[in-house]
Amino acid sequence: MPSGRAPSGGAVTDASSSPPAIQAEGLRKVYRTGFWMRPHVGLDRLDLQVERGEIFGFIGPNGAGKTTTIKILMGLHRATKGVATLFGIDHRDPASRAQVGFLPERPYFYQHLTARELLRFYGQLMELPGDMITRRTEALLERVDLVRFADVPLRSYSKGMLQRVGLCQTLLHEPQLIVLDEPMSGLDPLGRALVRDLILEERDRGCTVFFSSHILHDVETLSDRVALLVRGQMRGVGTLDALLGGRTQYIEVQVSSVPEALARVVEEAPSETPAVLRLDPARADAVLEQAVALGVRIRSVAPVRQTLETLLLDEVDRARPVDEKRLGVLA
Repeated sequence: MPSGRAPSGGAVTDASSSPPAIQAEGLRKVYRTGFWMRPHVGLDRLDLQVERGEIFGFIGPNGAGKTTTIKILMGLHRATKGVATLFGIDHRDPASRAQVGFLPERPYFYQHLTARELLRFYGQLMELPGDMITRRTEALLERVDLVRFADVPLRSYSKGMLQRVGLCQTLLHEPQLIVLDEPMSGLDPLGRALVRDLILEERDRGCTVFFSSHILHDVETLSDRVALLVRGQMRGVGTLDALLGGRTQYIEVQVSSVPEALARVVEEAPSETPAVLRLDPARADAVLEQAVALGVRIRSVAPVRQTLETLLLDEVDRARPVDEKRLGVLA
């Protein structure tokens, strides 16, 4: 949600001569929980830099620290250690959030207000000019397809409709940085498509978008760069090409049959015909040579590249303590 007095427009300064939209160094958050107030590390020395004008995806399993990071940046939580800035201004200074639009995962709105009334209320809180409030309210309601429901109390709205109202308040003051915590949560396919289009349109306007999501396909589709957080620690950050690179997860081979001699050298021998083998890239050449020697007809060979989902699962597995791995507990 917006905080502080907003500028009257959304002009963006040249990123090459300006501080990053978001910069965090050594962010650490320790919670005290339970009767004995034992420490729990929510964030562990997080370094993060989000450049102006990019779409930045923030992913990780539940409890990884994504929402904690966002709440610290938005001034809702205090970091135990570390520093963070928004457009070069200390994040603890309300002025740093004047050009920020924020939508939490579970926004709460006054249920007795209509969408128009709510947006006017937020516009007045931000001291926007009256004509700008009217112009932006009507344009945004049209943009998210809520004009025909604009005068209906919010108590009658579905979760997806409330999410769209939340996007309107996030964009009302034409912010230069948009921070979205799980913006696709609870949306149907049409709602997700609308949010994706909005994010891309805002990037085209020159806005920076920082969003967390569990819907990894949307992250892959939208993001210029991605950061992966596991157990409060940064496990990777970069473009999709840099994170996934040319990594081949496995070699998929379709064969006419799997004779017993070949079945002994593959990890899993499928029973269907034609069969599809998933081979370790390091052993694929040797297995294929043996298949040819056995007279097996090879129908196709294709590398299957790593995805954000497989990268995330691999990093979660690496971060699990040894005792959890032995018990098969998912972090």
